[in-house]
Amino acid sequence: MTEAAAATEKMPAHVAVIMDGNGRWAEQRGLPKYRGHEAGMDAMIEIVRHASDIGVRHLTVYAFSTENWKRAQEEVSGIFDLLIIYVNRELEELHRNNVKVDILGDRSPFSKKVNAALDKTIAKTQGNTGLRFHIALNYGSRAEILRAARACVDAGEGPETDEDFGGRLYTAGVPDPDLLVRPGGEKRLSNFLLWQLAYTELYFSDVLWPDYTPAEFDKAISEFGARKRRFGGRV
Repeated sequence: MTEAAAATEKMPAHVAVIMDGNGRWAEQRGLPKYRGHEAGMDAMIEIVRHASDIGVRHLTVYAFSTENWKRAQEEVSGIFDLLIIYVNRELEELHRNNVKVDILGDRSPFSKKVNAALDKTIAKTQGNTGLRFHIALNYGSRAEILRAARACVDAGEGPETDEDFGGRLYTAGVPDPDLLVRPGGEKRLSNFLLWQLAYTELYFSDVLWPDYTPAEFDKAISEFGARKRRFGGRV
């Protein structure tokens, strides 16, 4: 554990991350967007390792939104090519480190090759008991909430509590995030975990995602530890 993390009084059990700034990072260097996503993938690998090392129990990353299909086909294809490369390259290490991987989102539009890679990862790591790594792919929170509402209607059941409704979301059984981190300089949620973030602490950074390091992650953890969470009550 780094000095910053060790000094933290409170460790968030669940950290959600909006990985933002890959395209701008590439543009600043005169590189194709693919290289930005490639550098962003490397940053993600380091953050997953670090989160596992310091005792975070759940890490959720926003990898591809329902709105990202609007991007150029070349960029979209490149993102999914990188995903397959990531699985082939990192799966054994994830498994050795006891990381359990799952996917949040609608996988139906993905190619057989992409779904096969995801199935391989989920099957390989499903028995692991360490960090739970949730990858949001083709994920949009409004679509997720609508899907859950339709499931209630189809079942002829009106949810009586937040927990009842939450049990129909992609994140069923996963605690709500304690901390949301968004690098890249933007200060918005971008249709990410809107239901789940109701009482989450928000942390924004100007550092573009490919330059985001474990030391930057520790800054967010340290600030989280200094905050007082009231959940609508008083201290």
